[in-house]
Amino acid sequence: MAGYDLKSEEDVKLYLKNLLTEYTYGCYGEKNPEVCHLLGDYHEAVKADHATAAEIYQKNCDNMQHGRSCAKIGGWKLVGRGCEKDVQRGYDYLKQGCELGDSIGCTNAGIVALVSKEIHEADKPAAVRAGVAMLQKACNEHKDQKGCFFLSGVYLKGIEGCVKRDLVEGYKVSLKACELGSPYACFNIAKMHERGEGAQKSEKLAETFKARGQELEKQIKENQPTISFGQGIDP
Repeated sequence: MAGYDLKSEEDVKLYLKNLLTEYTYGCYGEKNPEVCHLLGDYHEAVKADHATAAEIYQKNCDNMQHGRSCAKIGGWKLVGRGCEKDVQRGYDYLKQGCELGDSIGCTNAGIVALVSKEIHEADKPAAVRAGVAMLQKACNEHKDQKGCFFLSGVYLKGIEGCVKRDLVEGYKVSLKACELGSPYACFNIAKMHERGEGAQKSEKLAETFKARGQELEKQIKENQPTISFGQGIDP
């Protein structure tokens, strides 16, 4: 942004115009998948052109095997944003994103596999097993806070006919999610220590984790994320 006065409307317009030129050339001229994804983000955030953004994400996934673009178009197909709604194809794209190493793809594909009736129609136990495996990958390999939190919920509650309730494992995964910054996981740990379920009964530990959860919750409210051009936008 050097050389631009972002308090000036004319400079902002010029900056955005030049950014579009840079992203367009980087994507179509240099065939750089990272830049293609940023071009999609530009059309989403700046132009609010979701149809064009969706087309870019899908092509970047199909042709360039870019994991984050696969996760992005997968999430959009689940709800029909910028494209036709198709839960099965959305799930398939999320899985592809996961296979290509995208943490958000693993987490969101895992969640869809666990809760979507459309995905359960063919074989619910198989879908649940796949969902748990993807959440494990998100949590253990990618250290994804959301992935760990949802995985902990699977163990804490169980899934009838598919996953047995396991409070000890649920505690371990909740602890990891808490360490990664999930206030809700910290609150769950506090309750487990308070009740002595899956963990040592301890008022002191319950208060410690409750306080940690409150601290994280406060931090989240104070540090709402902002969009930074050149960094991309999460799916």
